[in-house]
Amino acid sequence: MLANQSIFRALNLLTIMRTVEDILNTKTKAFNSVSSQTLVIDALSMLNSVNLSYLIVMDDDVYKGIFSERDYSRNVILKGRNSSSTTVEEAMTKDLPVVHLYDSVEHCMNTMLVNKHRYLLAYDEQPKFRGVITIHDLLREVIANREYVFENTAAKQLLDEDESGQIY
Repeated sequence: MLANQSIFRALNLLTIMRTVEDILNTKTKAFNSVSSQTLVIDALSMLNSVNLSYLIVMDDDVYKGIFSERDYSRNVILKGRNSSSTTVEEAMTKDLPVVHLYDSVEHCMNTMLVNKHRYLLAYDEQPKFRGVITIHDLLREVIANREYVFENTAAKQLLDEDESGQIY
């Protein structure tokens, strides 16, 4: 009986498995972009006004990188650069991991863990840049779908199991 429940659960997960495309479709259109030649001081002002932790760096509709609060602290402040004379291009992150529209949320989580990044770049088949997947996007997915992430039956069985006299 337990094997049948596991198979049924796996089939249910396959039908509801969320993808990068699903996440991007729920996000508002990106309004947090700057050109690579924007001064860091102006980019910081924009970060503050949009209340986000990153900006997408685009030149002529071509993705160039991400400028984040972390980039500012590591590539401007710690290097003694001046925010009024340093461009975003000099401080931005260019080499982020890439995911595709058909990749699953689980794949995104694993990619973030392996690469130790908070942002993933999403591309379609062309390949054309489609957006950014953030750690916050993935956390929202987990919270919204917690009943599929945390199997209540298995947790109950573990809690009910008698472990008296057993040494681990």
